Amino acid sequence: MKRAVLTGGTGFVGASLARRLLREGHEVHLLVRAEHARWRIADLADDLRLHVVDLTDQAALDAAISRIRPDWVFHLAAYGAYSWQTDLDQMLQTNLHGTVNLVRACLRHGCEAFVNTGSSSEYGCKDHPPAEAELVEPNSHYAVTKAAATLFCRYTAQSAGLRLPTLRLYSVYGPWEEPNRLVPTLIVRGLQGRLPPLVNPAVARDFVYVEDVNDAYLLAASRPEQEPGAVYNVGSGVQTTIREAVEVARRVLGIPEEPAWGTMPDRGWDTRVWVSDIRKIHQALGWAPRHDFEAGFRQFAAWLQAHSTLRAFYEERIGPPQPQADASLT
Repeated sequence: MKRAVLTGGTGFVGASLARRLLREGHEVHLLVRAEHARWRIADLADDLRLHVVDLTDQAALDAAISRIRPDWVFHLAAYGAYSWQTDLDQMLQTNLHGTVNLVRACLRHGCEAFVNTGSSSEYGCKDHPPAEAELVEPNSHYAVTKAAATLFCRYTAQSAGLRLPTLRLYSVYGPWEEPNRLVPTLIVRGLQGRLPPLVNPAVARDFVYVEDVNDAYLLAASRPEQEPGAVYNVGSGVQTTIREAVEVARRVLGIPEEPAWGTMPDRGWDTRVWVSDIRKIHQALGWAPRHDFEAGFRQFAAWLQAHSTLRAFYEERIGPPQPQADASLT
């Protein structure tokens, strides 16, 4: 059993990883903000150990790490990944300064492994699957701060001898995802026999199921023989267009409605090419996704159907069907 610390543990991927760690018998501590969301972890109150600490408060963070003495640290806290998160100062404070503070605290007090979370947006818009050693060309302030944090972690790992890999995540989907993103919106509307407003059908993403992402985190933390400061792409390695995603939804959920393409405007980050090169993580850690998009979609839909209270929560958050409802992509 390991003692694990998570930041971002009340968010989508973090809460899923916390549940996975608990299922495998680990002791799980979450570093949370005072105003943290609770809906993803409300049923885990007796199992999780929460510590209210701001990542920008270096002294408080240092004290928390000193008390907990973690074996593994999973850093998933981020700001700016969603379109409504636009405060540049907060991006810098959370994504860069918060990362630096947490790494320094772990260096002072020791840990077996620290897994940082990067983003595929660090690469910018490429016309091919970028390998990890390729030049990063961030396409937003958020991506700039994530790329800077990745570089800091890589240098620190190489100079200090800490196991500190970074996982560059592609478009993660699955249970506990933010309700107004594309896949949960397709499921909620599909269970009502409807489709949401849709962007250009050629827009593409590399969708990767959340349990496959959890596999990658655990491998990155537990495998000792790794390149110092290794960076790994975590995606499916397969590009899925919005047209293909909608075809899956219609087939799996039996949706009779025809898609109305272009009823939602394209966003500035939409692109027709967005796909990962996952050869490095497969070679180094033996990781490969276990779910294609349809398999993950089916599991997500079954989860939502099996949890009536959460389904009602998702329906409330998404709102009633209307011509200009927002179905967002990461």
